Amino acid sequence: MTAPGDRLALNGMGSFEWDLGAGTVALDEAAMSVFDLGAEEFDGTPEGVGLHIRPEDGVRLTETIAGVLESGGDTYGAYFTVQRRDGLDQWTHTSGRVLRDGEGQPQRIVGIVRDATAELAHATLLRKLEAARAQQTTIVQRTTEALSRAVTVDDVTATLTGAGALERLGADGLALGLVEGGTIKIIALSGESLEILSERRFTRLDGSLPLSHAVLTRQARFVTSLAELGGEFPLLADYLNRIRFDAAAYLPLIAQAKAIGGLVLFYRRRSEFSPEERNLCLGLAGIVAQSLQRALLFDQEREFATGLQAAMLPRRIPEITGGEIAVRYHAAWSGREVGGDWYDVIALPRDRVGIVVGDVQGHDTHAAAIMGQLRIALRAYAGEGHPPSTVLARASRFLAELDTERFATCMYAQVDLETGGVRAVRAGHLGPLIRHTDGRTGWPNVRGGLPLGLASAFEHEEFPETRLDLVPGETLVLCTDGLVEEPGTTITQGMAALAQAVRSGPQAPEALADHLSDRLWERWGSGDDVALLVLRRAPDPGTHRAPRIHQYVHQADPEGLSEARYALRQALRDWGMPELADDVELAAGELLVNALLHTDGGAVLTMEVLPEPVRRIRLWVKDRSSVWPRRRSPGEAATTGRGLLLVDALATHWGVESRGDGKAVWCEFTVGGSPRSTG
Repeated sequence: MTAPGDRLALNGMGSFEWDLGAGTVALDEAAMSVFDLGAEEFDGTPEGVGLHIRPEDGVRLTETIAGVLESGGDTYGAYFTVQRRDGLDQWTHTSGRVLRDGEGQPQRIVGIVRDATAELAHATLLRKLEAARAQQTTIVQRTTEALSRAVTVDDVTATLTGAGALERLGADGLALGLVEGGTIKIIALSGESLEILSERRFTRLDGSLPLSHAVLTRQARFVTSLAELGGEFPLLADYLNRIRFDAAAYLPLIAQAKAIGGLVLFYRRRSEFSPEERNLCLGLAGIVAQSLQRALLFDQEREFATGLQAAMLPRRIPEITGGEIAVRYHAAWSGREVGGDWYDVIALPRDRVGIVVGDVQGHDTHAAAIMGQLRIALRAYAGEGHPPSTVLARASRFLAELDTERFATCMYAQVDLETGGVRAVRAGHLGPLIRHTDGRTGWPNVRGGLPLGLASAFEHEEFPETRLDLVPGETLVLCTDGLVEEPGTTITQGMAALAQAVRSGPQAPEALADHLSDRLWERWGSGDDVALLVLRRAPDPGTHRAPRIHQYVHQADPEGLSEARYALRQALRDWGMPELADDVELAAGELLVNALLHTDGGAVLTMEVLPEPVRRIRLWVKDRSSVWPRRRSPGEAATTGRGLLLVDALATHWGVESRGDGKAVWCEFTVGGSPRSTG
């Protein structure tokens, strides 16, 4: 039978007794062994006990015991390190009990000491394992979270190769490949020196390379010596000697029981893969495979939807005489959520052109299909030569008869580029934006009706026309609401942003369309479709000997009158006839005011030089009224009626001519000539 002291010794545990009054410590043989003290070196004092204890641990142990004694406590326990004579450090634990007299004063401490190295080694191992598991959990969680936001294949590759991606995966390098037919296409590389693998971006799926072998066999492979791997796969040997990694995990990407690609994770300073690390790699491969499968499906749906949408839009824009047209289309970003936005340019009889933008309700392939049918119907009605109001009324009826609950908004205009006349109609849609020759922009008040389809359902197929004038050099911009609507802002803010972008943009329609695309791209990225159409009437500066300017003045635009007078004065200065500026400006003001006050609409102002037979200035003010002005003789107290009298007094000649659906009042000024009137 083993004595208690023997059992303590066998378990690396001994006892001690400390006489606080005498200042002596008694250790049994097992305790002497734990403290690694020889009989000849231990002097029986507390200082002798701590001969092999690390100094910093000795201070901490002393403070612990002193604290217990001062506080009146009965027990204590502490870990410390013993530096053994064989050079090894031994974790040691002591626990003691304070024995006090009847008055509570400490007299002795009795306790035990034991070798705790094995205990703490096991605890340290457990802590390391727990830390490794926590790290693996973090890697999985962070990777899953990052890939959950990836929608397209490009999003997946960006997530795996972007800033912090390798750290998130716990790897030092990465290669990602997709199966395409009988090949593997490398679509992502990340990590120092891995760019050389781009030389083999396409490889046959024949098992001749470790990644294709893993994909074919659907078995992961963990390699701790890339040099040895080169002996098995000679085609890769040269590359493996040039990349700076020690280990790699070749992982097949399996989704829905199908190998869709492969993932390689490269590591530095790794000589083995523990079971936990292998499971982590397999888990990461599963996460990436599911994300890629989802992204591939999304891209396929996206390609189908945008292909359908593109097929519904016009393949080409007809060339026009007297102007230029540019169109742009931005498709919605999410899967099959394509919209029903469209644009069209229609050649019309008598050298006119029809321009249209519209938007069918909804964001799906059904909306795109309805858009295609409606676009063709509207084109047919317009091509038959119907007026704009009739075109939209018939298009509304057509949409209502399709037996669908969808409606559509639309902006349609017939433009005569020879005269500049525009006949515009709206069906619940945003009106046009005009950029004038002086750079100003404005949203003319185009009257509108109900959206197409709804107008017929409510038996209110009225689409009133608004007449506009587009002078040479002016630009007309039509768009769908995706260009001016953004979550969190009002549509007026979007319209102001568009107007500013048009003002600051270049003159040519193609360049302006690109400018709007660049400036408003973030707004376009909000997920809504956008159709954009830019039409510019060709400038008409005349010739060097006979220059010409044009300006449109809106009826409710007092600033336009001021701008027009300034433009006339500047042009006369540039043409070398500044002495006519006062007379021309005054006459133009009278003619413009008459047109704006007595007609229903704006006026087009034209000034040109007539070089033959005598160099002179001719001023035109055109409006849409067929009522001719007449010269009156106002009384002394009259406040109106003197406009034509003033023009007659200032101009050399003046007159009135019929112009299409309106008239033009003109007057001429000769340099140094004497005024005389001609009715």
